[in-house]
Amino acid sequence: MKCSTLALALTMQLVALGAVLADQPSADWMPAEKVKQKMMSSGYTSITKLVADDGHWDGEGVKNGQKMKFEVDPKSGDILGEMPD
Repeated sequence: MKCSTLALALTMQLVALGAVLADQPSADWMPAEKVKQKMMSSGYTSITKLVADDGHWDGEGVKNGQKMKFEVDPKSGDILGEMPD
């Protein structure tokens, strides 16, 4: 019983560590500040969230007076998709 509890605890720690490491921008990604600047030049008046998620920048902001969600290519800063929030 003691071994299975230890194994479960270790597995949970590894899963948590993997989740933390999976959403980190890599060295070849455009810095978050540059992405924000690019989004502002694309018509956004504010960026309220920008995080690394599943291999791209994931964010929220305001464009044309409407709250939007968007995904951005991590290297080029191009908008991959956007939709009203």
